[in-house]
Amino acid sequence: MKFRRQASQDDVSVNLTPLIDVVFLLLIFFMVSTTFKDKAELVINLPQSSAAVQTQKNQPVEVTISQSGNYAVNGTSLANGRLETVKAALSEASGGDSKKPLVITADADATYQAVVTAMDAAGQLGFVNLSMTTKRAASRE
Repeated sequence: MKFRRQASQDDVSVNLTPLIDVVFLLLIFFMVSTTFKDKAELVINLPQSSAAVQTQKNQPVEVTISQSGNYAVNGTSLANGRLETVKAALSEASGGDSKKPLVITADADATYQAVVTAMDAAGQLGFVNLSMTTKRAASRE
């Protein structure tokens, strides 16, 4: 007995275009909905002092110096540690008001030059109310 062959077989294929479209839409959704950290933080280890820490009533301008010498003014990291950059950031943060209190928070292992640069920038802008942040020394009893 002779069987007849079918004339043509349909090729079975899966259309991947809708799948790719869905993957790209999901990628865009996750990229848009992801939250990024707004402000950069510097990890610092404060030096110790036995004197009591006093708080200011006015909202101070805070300069933070990390161990590696990176600067941040009011929580905003600076691009570099040049004197001009620090002065521009201090001027912007204070709104040109040199009567505002200025607090320098430097890591205990930060270089002396980094602290002096911040103090020099403050002095050139006319800040006179300057304080340094420390933490209370542990009792030696």
